[in-house]
Amino acid sequence: MGTDRVNIKNPEGKLGVLIPGLGAVSTTFIAGTMMIRKGLSKPIGSLTQMGKIRTGSGDNIKEINIKDFVPLASLNDLEFGGWDIFEDSVYESALNAEVLSKNDLDRVKDELSKIKPWKAVFNRNYVKNLDGKWVKEAPAHWDLVQLLKDDIAKFKQEKNLNRMVMVWCASTEIYQEIIPGVHDTLENFEKALKENHPAIAPSMIYCYTALDLGIPYANGAPNLCNDIPAFWELADKKKVPMGGKDFKSGQTFMKTVLAPAFKARMLGMNGWFSTNILGNRDGEVLDDPESFKSKEVSKLSVLDQICQPELYPDLYGDFFHKVTINYYPPRGDNKEGWDNVDIFGWLGYPMQVKVNFLCRDSILAAPIVLDLAIFFDLAQRAGLYGNQEWLSFYWKSPMHPPKIEAEHDLFVQLMKLKNKLRVLKNEPVENYGNESYN
Repeated sequence: MGTDRVNIKNPEGKLGVLIPGLGAVSTTFIAGTMMIRKGLSKPIGSLTQMGKIRTGSGDNIKEINIKDFVPLASLNDLEFGGWDIFEDSVYESALNAEVLSKNDLDRVKDELSKIKPWKAVFNRNYVKNLDGKWVKEAPAHWDLVQLLKDDIAKFKQEKNLNRMVMVWCASTEIYQEIIPGVHDTLENFEKALKENHPAIAPSMIYCYTALDLGIPYANGAPNLCNDIPAFWELADKKKVPMGGKDFKSGQTFMKTVLAPAFKARMLGMNGWFSTNILGNRDGEVLDDPESFKSKEVSKLSVLDQICQPELYPDLYGDFFHKVTINYYPPRGDNKEGWDNVDIFGWLGYPMQVKVNFLCRDSILAAPIVLDLAIFFDLAQRAGLYGNQEWLSFYWKSPMHPPKIEAEHDLFVQLMKLKNKLRVLKNEPVENYGNESYN
Protein backbone atom coordinates (compact mmCIF):
# COMPACT_ATOMS: atom_id res chain seq x y z
CA MET A 1 0.00 0.00 0.00
CA GLY A 2 1.12 3.57 -0.54
CA THR A 3 1.24 6.28 -3.17
CA ASP A 4 2.82 6.33 -6.61
CA ARG A 5 5.60 8.62 -5.43
CA VAL A 6 6.75 7.81 -1.92
CA ASN A 7 7.85 10.42 0.58
CA ILE A 8 9.90 8.65 3.27
CA LYS A 9 10.22 10.53 6.54
CA ASN A 10 13.73 10.73 7.93
CA PRO A 11 14.55 8.43 10.88
CA GLU A 12 14.87 11.23 13.41
CA GLY A 13 15.32 10.51 17.10
CA LYS A 14 15.35 7.18 18.88
CA LEU A 15 13.64 3.95 17.82
CA GLY A 16 12.34 1.76 20.62
CA VAL A 17 12.37 -1.99 19.97
CA LEU A 18 9.68 -3.67 22.06
CA ILE A 19 10.19 -7.41 22.52
CA PRO A 20 7.78 -9.90 24.08
CA GLY A 21 10.13 -12.68 25.22
CA LEU A 22 13.64 -11.80 26.46
CA GLY A 23 15.09 -15.27 25.89
CA ALA A 24 17.88 -16.67 23.75
CA VAL A 25 17.01 -14.98 20.44
CA SER A 26 16.26 -11.52 21.77
CA THR A 27 19.17 -11.36 24.23
CA THR A 28 21.53 -12.48 21.46
CA PHE A 29 20.11 -9.71 19.26
CA ILE A 30 20.38 -7.04 21.95
CA ALA A 31 23.88 -8.02 23.12
CA GLY A 32 25.10 -8.34 19.55
CA THR A 33 23.75 -4.92 18.58
CA MET A 34 25.48 -3.36 21.58
CA MET A 35 28.78 -5.04 20.67
CA ILE A 36 28.52 -3.97 17.04
CA ARG A 37 27.85 -0.34 17.79
CA LYS A 38 30.86 -0.34 20.11
CA GLY A 39 33.01 -1.60 17.24
CA LEU A 40 33.62 -4.94 18.97
CA SER A 41 32.16 -7.07 16.16
CA LYS A 42 30.44 -6.89 12.77
CA PRO A 43 26.72 -7.27 11.84
CA ILE A 44 27.18 -10.51 9.90
CA GLY A 45 23.88 -11.93 8.68
CA SER A 46 22.10 -8.56 8.54
CA LEU A 47 20.86 -7.40 5.15
CA THR A 48 20.17 -3.87 6.43
CA GLN A 49 23.74 -3.50 7.67
CA MET A 50 25.83 -5.46 5.14
CA GLY A 51 23.61 -5.93 2.08
CA LYS A 52 23.95 -4.06 -1.19
CA ILE A 53 21.46 -3.16 -3.92
CA ARG A 54 22.07 -2.61 -7.61
CA THR A 55 20.76 0.60 -9.15
CA GLY A 56 21.00 2.37 -12.48
CA SER A 57 21.39 0.86 -15.94
CA GLY A 58 24.00 0.53 -18.66
CA ASP A 59 27.20 2.38 -17.80
CA ASN A 60 25.51 3.83 -14.69
CA ILE A 61 24.97 0.51 -12.90
CA LYS A 62 26.35 0.55 -9.37
CA GLU A 63 26.09 -1.51 -6.20
CA ILE A 64 25.47 0.56 -3.09
CA ASN A 65 24.81 -0.28 0.53
CA ILE A 66 21.12 -0.75 1.32
CA LYS A 67 21.55 1.45 4.39
CA ASP A 68 22.84 4.22 2.12
CA PHE A 69 20.09 3.70 -0.47
CA VAL A 70 17.09 4.11 1.86
CA PRO A 71 16.99 6.11 5.12
CA LEU A 72 17.26 3.49 7.85
CA ALA A 73 17.43 3.89 11.61
CA SER A 74 20.97 3.83 12.96
CA LEU A 75 22.02 1.11 15.39
CA ASN A 76 23.08 3.91 17.72
CA ASP A 77 19.46 5.10 17.93
CA LEU A 78 17.98 1.77 19.07
CA GLU A 79 16.62 1.38 22.60
CA PHE A 80 15.48 -2.01 23.91
CA GLY A 81 12.64 -2.97 26.21
CA GLY A 82 10.55 -6.07 26.67
CA TRP A 83 8.53 -8.54 28.70
CA ASP A 84 9.33 -11.98 30.04
CA ILE A 85 7.87 -14.54 32.43
CA PHE A 86 11.22 -14.69 34.26
CA GLU A 87 12.60 -11.73 36.19
CA ASP A 88 16.22 -12.07 34.99
CA SER A 89 17.90 -9.06 33.43
CA VAL A 90 18.97 -9.31 29.80
CA TYR A 91 22.52 -10.02 30.97
CA GLU A 92 21.38 -12.84 33.28
CA SER A 93 19.04 -14.26 30.63
CA ALA A 94 21.81 -14.21 28.02
CA LEU A 95 24.15 -16.05 30.40
CA ASN A 96 21.45 -18.68 31.01
CA ALA A 97 20.83 -19.09 27.27
CA GLU A 98 24.54 -19.91 26.72
CA VAL A 99 24.52 -18.65 23.14
CA LEU A 100 27.18 -15.96 23.49
CA SER A 101 30.29 -16.47 25.62
CA LYS A 102 30.54 -14.86 29.04
CA ASN A 103 33.59 -13.02 27.78
CA ASP A 104 31.54 -11.37 25.01
CA LEU A 105 28.61 -10.63 27.29
CA ASP A 106 30.87 -9.06 29.91
CA ARG A 107 32.02 -6.50 27.33
CA VAL A 108 28.50 -5.04 27.40
CA LYS A 109 27.48 -6.24 30.85
CA ASP A 110 26.58 -2.83 32.29
CA GLU A 111 24.19 -1.99 29.45
CA LEU A 112 22.60 -5.45 29.42
CA SER A 113 22.14 -5.52 33.20
CA LYS A 114 20.10 -2.31 33.06
CA ILE A 115 17.45 -3.88 30.82
CA LYS A 116 15.03 -5.72 33.06
CA PRO A 117 11.83 -7.31 31.81
CA TRP A 118 8.40 -6.00 32.55
CA LYS A 119 5.92 -8.56 33.82
CA ALA A 120 4.60 -10.58 30.89
CA VAL A 121 1.13 -11.44 29.68
CA PHE A 122 1.15 -15.23 29.93
CA ASN A 123 -1.34 -18.07 29.81
CA ARG A 124 0.02 -21.55 30.41
CA ASN A 125 -2.80 -23.04 28.36
CA TYR A 126 -0.98 -21.69 25.32
CA VAL A 127 2.60 -22.68 26.30
CA LYS A 128 2.24 -25.76 28.46
CA ASN A 129 5.91 -26.58 29.09
CA LEU A 130 6.81 -23.25 30.66
CA ASP A 131 5.75 -21.81 34.00
CA GLY A 132 7.12 -18.39 34.94
CA LYS A 133 6.14 -16.27 37.92
CA TRP A 134 6.88 -12.78 36.53
CA VAL A 135 3.37 -12.45 35.10
CA LYS A 136 0.72 -9.74 34.94
CA GLU A 137 -2.61 -10.35 36.63
CA ALA A 138 -5.83 -8.60 35.65
CA PRO A 139 -9.58 -9.34 35.57
CA ALA A 140 -9.79 -9.59 31.78
CA HIS A 141 -7.75 -9.49 28.57
CA TRP A 142 -8.88 -5.89 28.05
CA ASP A 143 -7.25 -4.89 31.32
CA LEU A 144 -4.02 -6.64 30.29
CA VAL A 145 -3.99 -4.48 27.15
CA GLN A 146 -4.12 -1.38 29.34
CA LEU A 147 -1.23 -2.65 31.48
CA LEU A 148 0.88 -3.23 28.34
CA LYS A 149 0.04 0.26 27.13
CA ASP A 150 1.23 1.62 30.48
CA ASP A 151 4.58 -0.21 30.08
CA ILE A 152 5.00 1.18 26.58
CA ALA A 153 4.11 4.74 27.62
CA LYS A 154 6.65 4.66 30.48
CA PHE A 155 9.33 3.24 28.18
CA LYS A 156 8.68 5.91 25.57
CA GLN A 157 8.94 8.68 28.15
CA GLU A 158 11.99 7.30 29.97
CA LYS A 159 13.98 6.76 26.76
CA ASN A 160 12.64 9.84 24.96
CA LEU A 161 11.60 7.74 21.98
CA ASN A 162 10.46 9.15 18.66
CA ARG A 163 8.83 5.93 17.42
CA MET A 164 8.65 2.20 18.20
CA VAL A 165 8.32 -1.28 16.68
CA MET A 166 7.37 -4.58 18.32
CA VAL A 167 8.93 -7.93 17.40
CA TRP A 168 7.52 -11.11 18.97
CA CYS A 169 10.44 -13.27 20.17
CA ALA A 170 8.57 -15.32 22.76
CA SER A 171 7.69 -19.00 22.63
CA THR A 172 5.57 -20.86 20.11
CA GLU A 173 1.97 -21.09 21.27
CA ILE A 174 -0.36 -24.03 20.68
CA TYR A 175 -1.95 -24.44 17.28
CA GLN A 176 -5.06 -22.30 16.71
CA GLU A 177 -7.55 -21.73 13.94
CA ILE A 178 -9.68 -18.65 13.33
CA ILE A 179 -12.87 -18.71 15.40
CA PRO A 180 -15.89 -16.84 14.00
CA GLY A 181 -17.25 -14.36 16.50
CA VAL A 182 -13.81 -13.87 18.07
CA HIS A 183 -11.14 -13.41 15.42
CA ASP A 184 -13.20 -12.47 12.35
CA THR A 185 -13.85 -8.76 12.91
CA LEU A 186 -12.27 -6.02 15.00
CA GLU A 187 -15.59 -5.38 16.74
CA ASN A 188 -15.91 -9.03 17.73
CA PHE A 189 -12.29 -9.22 18.87
CA GLU A 190 -12.59 -6.17 21.11
CA LYS A 191 -15.79 -7.59 22.57
CA ALA A 192 -13.99 -10.89 23.20
CA LEU A 193 -11.12 -9.03 24.90
CA LYS A 194 -13.56 -7.45 27.34
CA GLU A 195 -15.33 -10.77 27.92
CA ASN A 196 -12.02 -12.54 28.58
CA HIS A 197 -12.60 -15.10 25.84
CA PRO A 198 -10.29 -18.17 26.17
CA ALA A 199 -9.53 -18.20 22.41
CA ILE A 200 -7.46 -15.01 22.73
CA ALA A 201 -3.80 -15.98 23.06
CA PRO A 202 -1.19 -13.82 24.84
CA SER A 203 0.47 -13.04 21.50
CA MET A 204 -2.83 -11.56 20.29
CA ILE A 205 -3.00 -9.31 23.34
CA TYR A 206 0.47 -7.95 22.57
CA CYS A 207 -0.35 -7.57 18.88
CA TYR A 208 -3.63 -5.76 19.53
CA THR A 209 -1.84 -3.40 21.92
CA ALA A 210 0.86 -2.57 19.38
CA LEU A 211 -1.44 -2.07 16.40
CA ASP A 212 -3.95 -0.04 18.42
CA LEU A 213 -1.10 2.30 19.42
CA GLY A 214 0.09 2.54 15.81
CA ILE A 215 3.24 0.49 16.51
CA PRO A 216 4.40 -1.89 13.72
CA TYR A 217 4.23 -5.56 14.73
CA ALA A 218 6.37 -8.44 13.44
CA ASN A 219 5.48 -11.98 14.52
CA GLY A 220 8.58 -14.16 14.90
CA ALA A 221 6.71 -17.36 15.84
CA PRO A 222 4.20 -19.58 13.99
CA ASN A 223 1.40 -18.47 16.32
CA LEU A 224 -1.88 -17.55 14.62
CA CYS A 225 -1.55 -14.17 16.35
CA ASN A 226 -1.84 -11.33 13.81
CA ASP A 227 -2.93 -13.52 10.90
CA ILE A 228 -6.61 -13.03 11.68
CA PRO A 229 -9.16 -10.84 9.87
CA ALA A 230 -9.61 -8.65 12.97
CA PHE A 231 -5.96 -7.58 12.90
CA TRP A 232 -5.83 -7.09 9.14
CA GLU A 233 -8.77 -4.74 9.74
CA LEU A 234 -7.04 -3.00 12.67
CA ALA A 235 -3.77 -2.54 10.75
CA ASP A 236 -5.68 -0.89 7.91
CA LYS A 237 -7.70 1.26 10.29
CA LYS A 238 -4.64 2.52 12.18
CA LYS A 239 -2.44 2.66 9.03
CA VAL A 240 0.28 0.53 10.66
CA PRO A 241 2.57 -2.15 9.15
CA MET A 242 2.53 -5.73 10.38
CA GLY A 243 3.76 -9.13 9.20
CA GLY A 244 4.78 -12.70 10.00
CA LYS A 245 4.96 -15.60 10.65
CA ASP A 246 7.92 -17.48 12.13
CA PHE A 247 11.54 -16.42 11.59
CA LYS A 248 13.11 -18.33 8.69
CA SER A 249 16.40 -19.16 10.35
CA GLY A 250 17.60 -22.76 10.04
CA GLN A 251 16.22 -25.85 8.35
CA THR A 252 13.46 -24.07 6.45
CA PHE A 253 16.01 -21.54 5.21
CA MET A 254 17.90 -24.44 3.63
CA LYS A 255 14.69 -25.82 2.08
CA THR A 256 13.94 -22.50 0.40
CA VAL A 257 17.44 -22.63 -1.11
CA LEU A 258 17.51 -26.28 -2.25
CA ALA A 259 13.92 -26.82 -3.44
CA PRO A 260 14.11 -24.01 -6.04
CA ALA A 261 17.33 -25.58 -7.37
CA PHE A 262 15.66 -28.98 -7.84
CA LYS A 263 12.70 -27.36 -9.55
CA ALA A 264 14.93 -25.19 -11.77
CA ARG A 265 16.59 -28.37 -13.10
CA MET A 266 13.26 -30.22 -13.36
CA LEU A 267 14.48 -32.91 -10.96
CA GLY A 268 11.68 -34.91 -9.40
CA MET A 269 11.19 -35.59 -5.70
CA ASN A 270 9.76 -38.60 -3.90
CA GLY A 271 10.20 -37.37 -0.37
CA TRP A 272 11.80 -34.94 2.04
CA PHE A 273 12.38 -36.06 5.62
CA SER A 274 13.47 -33.44 8.15
CA THR A 275 14.32 -33.89 11.80
CA ASN A 276 15.90 -31.60 14.41
CA ILE A 277 17.42 -31.78 17.85
CA LEU A 278 17.70 -28.73 20.06
CA GLY A 279 17.83 -28.10 23.76
CA ASN A 280 16.99 -24.46 24.40
CA ARG A 281 13.73 -23.04 25.75
CA ASP A 282 12.28 -23.31 22.25
CA GLY A 283 13.03 -27.03 22.20
CA GLU A 284 11.38 -27.47 25.59
CA VAL A 285 8.26 -25.64 24.42
CA LEU A 286 8.08 -27.60 21.16
CA ASP A 287 8.24 -30.87 23.11
CA ASP A 288 4.54 -30.25 23.70
CA PRO A 289 2.59 -31.73 20.73
CA GLU A 290 0.16 -28.79 20.57
CA SER A 291 2.96 -26.21 20.29
CA PHE A 292 4.81 -28.44 17.83
CA LYS A 293 1.75 -28.53 15.57
CA SER A 294 2.02 -24.74 15.10
CA LYS A 295 5.65 -25.15 14.07
CA GLU A 296 4.91 -28.18 11.89
CA VAL A 297 2.24 -26.36 9.89
CA SER A 298 4.67 -23.47 9.36
CA LYS A 299 7.48 -25.76 8.19
CA LEU A 300 5.29 -27.95 5.95
CA SER A 301 3.88 -25.04 3.95
CA VAL A 302 7.13 -24.39 2.08
CA LEU A 303 7.56 -27.20 -0.44
CA ASP A 304 4.09 -27.25 -1.99
CA GLN A 305 4.33 -23.60 -3.03
CA ILE A 306 7.85 -23.89 -4.43
CA CYS A 307 7.37 -27.21 -6.26
CA GLN A 308 3.82 -26.59 -7.52
CA PRO A 309 2.79 -30.28 -7.70
CA GLU A 310 -0.44 -29.36 -9.47
CA LEU A 311 1.61 -28.00 -12.40
CA TYR A 312 4.31 -30.69 -12.29
CA PRO A 313 2.52 -33.92 -11.27
CA ASP A 314 5.18 -36.15 -12.87
CA LEU A 315 7.88 -34.55 -10.70
CA TYR A 316 6.17 -33.60 -7.44
CA GLY A 317 2.64 -35.00 -7.60
CA ASP A 318 3.16 -37.61 -4.89
CA PHE A 319 6.10 -36.53 -2.72
CA PHE A 320 6.11 -37.26 1.02
CA HIS A 321 7.12 -34.48 3.44
CA LYS A 322 7.81 -35.20 7.11
CA VAL A 323 9.11 -32.84 9.83
CA THR A 324 10.01 -33.73 13.43
CA ILE A 325 11.62 -31.79 16.28
CA ASN A 326 13.22 -33.53 19.26
CA TYR A 327 14.03 -31.89 22.58
CA TYR A 328 17.61 -32.78 23.52
CA PRO A 329 18.85 -30.63 26.45
CA PRO A 330 22.62 -31.26 26.05
CA ARG A 331 22.61 -29.49 22.67
CA GLY A 332 21.30 -26.19 24.05
CA ASP A 333 20.86 -23.50 21.40
CA ASN A 334 23.12 -25.32 18.95
CA LYS A 335 20.41 -26.96 16.91
CA GLU A 336 21.18 -29.77 14.50
CA GLY A 337 18.95 -30.34 11.51
CA TRP A 338 19.10 -33.44 9.32
CA ASP A 339 17.44 -33.58 5.92
CA ASN A 340 17.16 -36.57 3.63
CA VAL A 341 15.80 -35.75 0.19
CA ASP A 342 14.89 -38.53 -2.22
CA ILE A 343 15.05 -37.07 -5.72
CA PHE A 344 15.01 -38.61 -9.17
CA GLY A 345 16.39 -37.57 -12.53
CA TRP A 346 16.76 -38.70 -16.11
CA LEU A 347 14.58 -41.75 -16.87
CA GLY A 348 13.40 -41.74 -13.25
CA TYR A 349 16.69 -42.97 -11.76
CA PRO A 350 16.84 -42.27 -8.02
CA MET A 351 19.34 -40.08 -6.17
CA GLN A 352 19.63 -38.71 -2.65
CA VAL A 353 20.69 -35.45 -1.06
CA LYS A 354 21.70 -35.41 2.63
CA VAL A 355 22.07 -32.20 4.62
CA ASN A 356 23.38 -32.00 8.18
CA PHE A 357 23.09 -28.38 9.30
CA LEU A 358 24.76 -27.81 12.67
CA CYS A 359 23.41 -24.34 13.18
CA ARG A 360 23.18 -21.92 16.04
CA ASP A 361 19.51 -21.03 16.18
CA SER A 362 19.80 -17.65 17.88
CA ILE A 363 22.88 -16.63 15.87
CA LEU A 364 20.80 -17.08 12.71
CA ALA A 365 17.68 -15.42 14.17
CA ALA A 366 19.28 -12.37 15.84
CA PRO A 367 20.05 -10.47 12.60
CA ILE A 368 16.51 -11.27 11.39
CA VAL A 369 15.14 -9.46 14.45
CA LEU A 370 17.40 -6.50 13.69
CA ASP A 371 16.40 -6.33 10.03
CA LEU A 372 12.70 -6.64 10.75
CA ALA A 373 12.81 -3.90 13.38
CA ILE A 374 14.62 -1.58 10.98
CA PHE A 375 12.58 -2.45 7.87
CA PHE A 376 9.25 -2.18 9.72
CA ASP A 377 10.29 1.23 10.94
CA LEU A 378 11.14 2.17 7.34
CA ALA A 379 7.75 0.88 6.19
CA GLN A 380 5.92 3.09 8.67
CA ARG A 381 7.96 6.15 7.77
CA ALA A 382 7.19 5.45 4.10
CA GLY A 383 3.44 5.35 4.78
CA LEU A 384 3.10 1.61 4.16
CA TYR A 385 0.56 -0.28 6.24
CA GLY A 386 -1.12 -3.65 6.52
CA ASN A 387 0.72 -6.89 5.79
CA GLN A 388 4.26 -6.25 4.52
CA GLU A 389 4.45 -9.11 2.04
CA TRP A 390 7.71 -7.73 0.58
CA LEU A 391 9.43 -8.90 3.78
CA SER A 392 8.46 -12.56 3.22
CA PHE A 393 12.22 -13.18 2.84
CA TYR A 394 12.35 -13.37 6.65
CA TRP A 395 9.40 -15.69 7.33
CA LYS A 396 8.88 -19.46 7.25
CA SER A 397 5.17 -18.96 6.64
CA PRO A 398 4.64 -15.49 5.15
CA MET A 399 1.24 -13.96 5.75
CA HIS A 400 -0.81 -13.43 2.61
CA PRO A 401 -4.37 -12.56 1.54
CA PRO A 402 -6.72 -15.56 1.40
CA LYS A 403 -6.81 -15.81 -2.39
CA ILE A 404 -3.09 -15.19 -2.99
CA GLU A 405 -0.48 -17.88 -2.36
CA ALA A 406 2.59 -17.02 -0.30
CA GLU A 407 5.97 -16.95 -2.05
CA HIS A 408 8.62 -19.23 -0.47
CA ASP A 409 11.51 -19.24 -2.95
CA LEU A 410 14.27 -17.40 -1.08
CA PHE A 411 15.71 -15.82 -4.22
CA VAL A 412 12.35 -14.58 -5.49
CA GLN A 413 11.69 -13.21 -2.01
CA LEU A 414 15.00 -11.33 -2.02
CA MET A 415 14.24 -9.90 -5.47
CA LYS A 416 10.84 -8.71 -4.25
CA LEU A 417 12.38 -7.12 -1.17
CA LYS A 418 14.98 -5.20 -3.17
CA ASN A 419 12.45 -4.18 -5.79
CA LYS A 420 10.24 -2.75 -3.03
CA LEU A 421 13.19 -0.67 -1.86
CA ARG A 422 13.67 0.54 -5.45
CA VAL A 423 9.98 1.50 -5.63
CA LEU A 424 10.30 3.44 -2.38
CA LYS A 425 13.14 5.44 -3.95
CA ASN A 426 11.34 5.84 -7.30
CA GLU A 427 13.95 3.70 -9.04
CA PRO A 428 13.04 1.21 -11.81
CA VAL A 429 12.56 -2.35 -10.61
CA GLU A 430 14.69 -5.24 -11.85
CA ASN A 431 12.83 -8.18 -13.35
CA TYR A 432 14.64 -11.48 -13.70
CA GLY A 433 11.57 -13.60 -14.36
CA ASN A 434 7.91 -13.80 -13.40
CA GLU A 435 8.07 -10.81 -11.07
CA SER A 436 5.20 -9.66 -8.89
CA TYR A 437 5.23 -7.57 -5.75
CA ASN A 438 3.00 -5.30 -3.76
